[in-house]
Amino acid sequence: MKIGITGGIGCGKSTVARALERRGFRRLDSDQIVRDHVLTDPAVIAAIAGRFGATVLDPRGQIARPVLAERVFANDAERAWLEGLAHPVVFDAWRAAFAAEPAARWAVEVPLLFESQSENWFDFTICVACAPEQQLARLEQRGLPRALAGQRISKQLPLARKIELSDFVLWNEGSPSFLEAQVDRLISALPAA
Repeated sequence: MKIGITGGIGCGKSTVARALERRGFRRLDSDQIVRDHVLTDPAVIAAIAGRFGATVLDPRGQIARPVLAERVFANDAERAWLEGLAHPVVFDAWRAAFAAEPAARWAVEVPLLFESQSENWFDFTICVACAPEQQLARLEQRGLPRALAGQRISKQLPLARKIELSDFVLWNEGSPSFLEAQVDRLISALPAA
């Protein structure tokens, strides 16, 4: 069984994925794949530097992620170009993980699940949601200024649409135990596999 977990930035996708992992699911974090595999690949680094110039590289010649983020979140065409470069590598990582453990139950964090049209990879989709003010507050707690948080939120499919498209919705505004209880109810609703 493969579950794709989406939701807005700061809504709690990782919290839900970790809760599923504690309950026996294998966890994949698509953002971590991008950080560890996509943005460290010499060919990808060269392509990004060729597209954006040396200003997106740090002194060691690695991608300066905050600089790159500033560039791509300010320009939809550049963001689409970067996603076109990254998504095939992410999909290959999923494919390899699934093939290595075909009987496992998978919980995969996919911030852009519907935007990347990758919902068909999964047996079920979950949207983790919260109110916009809660979302902004969490992002500010992570050190992201409100203006940048709002900019990043605006580049994703609206949360209401993700809720409509998902098979299940978990509301992440209560206590951690309330969210854990929702995860338990979700698991009990899934087919045994």
